[in-house]
Amino acid sequence: MEATCPITLCVVVVDELPLICEGLAALCLGFPGCDVLGRGTTGEEAWHLVERLRPDVALLGAHLPRMGAMEVIRRSRLLGYPTRFVLVGDQGDRKEVLEALRGGASGYILKSSTGRELEECFRQVSQGAVFVGPMVNWQVADHGSRHDSENPLRALSAREMQVFALLVDGVRARDIAARLSLSPKTVDTYRASLMRKLAIHDVPGLVKLAIQHKVTAATA
Repeated sequence: MEATCPITLCVVVVDELPLICEGLAALCLGFPGCDVLGRGTTGEEAWHLVERLRPDVALLGAHLPRMGAMEVIRRSRLLGYPTRFVLVGDQGDRKEVLEALRGGASGYILKSSTGRELEECFRQVSQGAVFVGPMVNWQVADHGSRHDSENPLRALSAREMQVFALLVDGVRARDIAARLSLSPKTVDTYRASLMRKLAIHDVPGLVKLAIQHKVTAATA
């Protein structure tokens, strides 16, 4: 497979299914400039790999046993490790993807994704962007919603949705910038953009909208 853009990354791969883990590792090794430093099958192994090796990217199954992927991310962020996290899910929905982005994940793809999508994910994540696989229904409203087609959140980009989710959780702009490896000015730009798209001009209004669409941490 030809590289869309050469990357130089050190990666660890962890998935609860050994065969999937081996397959993902082999796929990563096929990307020019990508080196797999370690692999595992549990959240505990994922944490020890991140703690010991400090890889550029950790590719983790979304539902790891013995310490969830989100706990691994939380610990890494708490200690200021530079590792970026990409989660691999079976059938990611809006709620799960939002929880991942809000918790500090830089990417989310499905196990049904192609190798080219994973390579593109690595390329974007390594450059500080957020990548959500095209097959993920991350903007779809919860089942049972009578206003799915009218959901204004569908207009937001993945990065805008991430900033939105953090804002409504009460995270300050400067802390959002630190968490997402952005400048405060860039966060302000995303905030202004998402407020314009949603036609809302203050954080309380965003919180109200988030509650209506079940985006806040309290209702997630």
